[in-house]
Amino acid sequence: MQIEYAKVSALGDRKDNQDRAAVVVADEAAMMLVFDGMGGHSDGARAAETGLKVVQDLFMASTLPVFDPQGFLYMALSRAHDEVVGLGEDLAVDFRPRATCAICLVQEGGAFWAHIGDSRIYQVRDQRVLNRSRDHSHVEVLIQEGAITEAEASDHPMRNFVECCIGGDAPVPDMSITSRIQLAPGDVLLACSDGLWSGLKDDDMAEIGAFGDGDDADKIVENLKALSIKALSVNSPYSDNTTGTALRWLG
Repeated sequence: MQIEYAKVSALGDRKDNQDRAAVVVADEAAMMLVFDGMGGHSDGARAAETGLKVVQDLFMASTLPVFDPQGFLYMALSRAHDEVVGLGEDLAVDFRPRATCAICLVQEGGAFWAHIGDSRIYQVRDQRVLNRSRDHSHVEVLIQEGAITEAEASDHPMRNFVECCIGGDAPVPDMSITSRIQLAPGDVLLACSDGLWSGLKDDDMAEIGAFGDGDDADKIVENLKALSIKALSVNSPYSDNTTGTALRWLG
């Protein structure tokens, strides 16, 4: 695979960073992972770290390219959920560790996405958002029902209400897993926590795909850093942990 990739994670206006992220690259496949520990629950950082490690280890132990990408993503997130549930088995339900997550598997010229909660994945082509994941959140339900607009969702009083996550209750949570998404040379994939996309519009997010002729591999790093700085500025002085991984597909 010919790819360029980057990762950033900023503290924002918080006391600690409960986000965890990684980009794992092999000859035949790559995986982007973002886990966002839920700050309203005990030990969100531990939930995020545990979930990421489970999925990352399963990917690294797999024969690549993955034979059944959708099955793998479901299995990996289910195991991550079980491990995080185990962290809080001695705690009351309301205080158990939890996290949201977004995972993108790239292989054989295509991508497969999986997410739980409001961590997102974007596909950017020619500096516009071609596709993005839809949050498991109350405001997303209202948007899909036509009750509110995307613009109204940004300051809705329940904008931070997430309807599913890993950890907490034992049953496997709802998760969204895509079929194969075809990639074209120059496409950029972005997986991020809500601290990065919150407060920004799709046009802002599409800036991750701003490349000129002759741009070197560091450009994807520069673009991701610039997007993170914009998010932190827009959301200041109440910015959340701001984390993203980006991958540019070249062929």
